Amino acid sequence: MLSRMSATTSPRARPPGRRGRTQLEGLLVLGVIVAIMWLLEAINALASNQLSASDGIYARNVDHVWAIFTAPFLHFGWQHLIANTIPFVSIGLIIALQGAKRLLLVTLIVIVVGGLGTWLVAPSGTDTAGASGVVFGYATYLFARGFFNRSMLELLTGLVVGVVWGGALLASIVPHYGVSWQGHACGAIGGVVAAYLLRRERPANTGSEPASALDRALAS
Repeated sequence: MLSRMSATTSPRARPPGRRGRTQLEGLLVLGVIVAIMWLLEAINALASNQLSASDGIYARNVDHVWAIFTAPFLHFGWQHLIANTIPFVSIGLIIALQGAKRLLLVTLIVIVVGGLGTWLVAPSGTDTAGASGVVFGYATYLFARGFFNRSMLELLTGLVVGVVWGGALLASIVPHYGVSWQGHACGAIGGVVAAYLLRRERPANTGSEPASALDRALAS
């Protein structure tokens, strides 16, 4: 059985009031994530950096694989946190305006894909922590979604992000001491995966705009 939904009743055609609430919810979630990172760094500083030492990603340590979910929120000092917070907020803000569900899904996918990738390929004995992998995932998500959705506006948004942050991000992938380029590269892969999983499926009829399973969940 086939059905067609008009543009006026599409889950994406949200009224202005609901759109505003959706954006506000996304911004609140982004703020909560940043607040958690800063709170944890305050605790970490009081504990002589024991949190980042014990809850970071240790490559191929099976008993410690759960740390892929904690490592992005921990940092090796205030300078590390500040350096990550600025691009995290700047790039994450664009995703947050799509709503809390979108932001959380993109973040979760990047954390899982990027974290597992880092766990697999990082050098043995290294401790990887910090939100920079998520920053890379946010950036590549914004760039790749335009290709998957075939949206000129989204492509332009990704291009602007690339112009503003591309140089700094690319420089962080170049291997040098003390920086996990593996975490950055794997986070970037996670962003592309998120863009693919959350893509809009092409409609069979021009009057309808079906979404992927994850997109339908976002619209509910």
